[in-house]
Amino acid sequence: MADMRVVIAGAGGRMGRTLIHAIAATKGLALAGAVDAPGAAVIGRDAGELAGLGPNGIKVVSDVAPLLQAADGLIEFTIPAATLAFAELTAAAGLVHVIGTTGHSAEEEAVIAQAGKRATIVKSGNMSLGVNLLAALVKRVAATLNDDYDIEIFEMHHNKKIDAPSGTALMFGRAAAQGRGIDLAQHAARGRDGMTGARQPGDIGFASLRGGTVVGEHSVIFAGPAERVELTHRAEDRLIFARGALHAALWARGKKPGLYSMADVLGLGDT
Repeated sequence: MADMRVVIAGAGGRMGRTLIHAIAATKGLALAGAVDAPGAAVIGRDAGELAGLGPNGIKVVSDVAPLLQAADGLIEFTIPAATLAFAELTAAAGLVHVIGTTGHSAEEEAVIAQAGKRATIVKSGNMSLGVNLLAALVKRVAATLNDDYDIEIFEMHHNKKIDAPSGTALMFGRAAAQGRGIDLAQHAARGRDGMTGARQPGDIGFASLRGGTVVGEHSVIFAGPAERVELTHRAEDRLIFARGALHAALWARGKKPGLYSMADVLGLGDT
């Protein structure tokens, strides 16, 4: 089978450059194009040079539509508004669309789900194998420990991250809520300041820190009577997310249109 040709959106960003670099080292994949926002400083630059590979002859452009005509899929770690525009195009072309972007509203999630009727979409708050394994554990622990164990989710990222809580933290929150059989939207405590009163039973709390160059750190804490259980994941290199996204793209090739998660990709069941 010919190599799967993928377009990388957000090519000038940290993840975009990492993805381009990873594609060059991944069997079965080829870079079909690189795109970034109109007016971005990287427009016209060689994608290979941006990724530290040396020139590869593929220039970063702002119009993704022509690139998709000769591609099998698109991978993007961008911004929510861009995801919706890309989803419309990948749906129209019936392509694979791997979404690593986080911070989508409920309305935006609905648009993405609609696009999944025509595109093969893999969307996850985190593409890492370790994180997705941890989400499965979080669900199991939440189901095993009773309501005497309060659930708190801590996350820290670099100072350029624009959404909070992180998509990974929310992913863990959903896993915990599923384990407890509750609706996360009704039980999420996402901001505490001032005289908040006592912690509400059944809440799932979130705390977000931003600073420096932290790639990503997450802990899910089950705080019970006289003991505390903590599940932690620390990302040390963005390459783990790139490898996961590329694995997802290869998995999705040939699959029926639909909205899939990394749990589907890895055979972990619904998390």
